[in-house]
Amino acid sequence: MRESATAYQSWDRRWKSGEDREEWLNPDPRVLHWAQARRNAGAETALDLGCGVGRHSLALARLGYVTTAFDASLAGLDYTRQAAEEDGLALIFERGNMMELPFPAASFDYVLSLNVIYHGDADVVRQTLSEVRRVLKPDGVYQGTMLSKRNARYGEGREVAPNTFVQDDSDGDKDHPHFYCNAAELVAVFERFEVLALEDHEQKGPGTWHWYVVAEPA
Repeated sequence: MRESATAYQSWDRRWKSGEDREEWLNPDPRVLHWAQARRNAGAETALDLGCGVGRHSLALARLGYVTTAFDASLAGLDYTRQAAEEDGLALIFERGNMMELPFPAASFDYVLSLNVIYHGDADVVRQTLSEVRRVLKPDGVYQGTMLSKRNARYGEGREVAPNTFVQDDSDGDKDHPHFYCNAAELVAVFERFEVLALEDHEQKGPGTWHWYVVAEPA
C-alpha cells in the first residue's frame, strides 16, 4: 500500500474502540436515492468500497443487491459482519487495499465509496479510480465523495503533495494525508469517467464541504 494511503489505520483504531461509532450508522440519503434508482434500473451487484461499520452495505443488501463489503479495517468488517448477522442479511466480506481491488473485471453494477478515496494524494485517488473503473461493468455507476477546497480544513497542516495535507497533532484521521480539489480538479482525476452528477454539499455541518459525485465509465 502506498505510504500516503494510511488513514485506514486511524479508522481501525476508532472502530475497535467504538469512538463516535454512532454517528456512522445511518445511511446517507443521497446514497439511498441513487442506490434505489440504480436498483430500479436493474442493477444487481454492489461494492461498498471502504464500508466502515457497514451503514451502506446493510442498506444496499436491504435493497436487494448482492453486496460486497470491502475495507482495510478488520475491526470495521467484524462490526459489519455482526450487524448483518443480527439483521439476517447476507453480505460478502473482503479485506484489502483500495488501490488493488481483489475482484475480476466488470464485477459490479454499482460501486459506492463514501468518504474514502481522498485519503491519500492525487496519485492514490487516480489509482483507486482506475481500479473502480476496472471492476465496474461497462454500464455500471460509481457514487462517492471527494473533499472540496471549500472545506474548512483545506490548507491546514503540512502540504505533503499538491492539495494534500497532514495535520500532525490532529485527533481522528487528519494526521494522515487528505486530498482536496475544486470542480475542475475533480473532473481531471475522473478523466476516464463521464460525470453524471456533481454537488458540493456541507456533509455534517458548517464548513464540512464534500463533493458528491456520480459517474460512469467513459
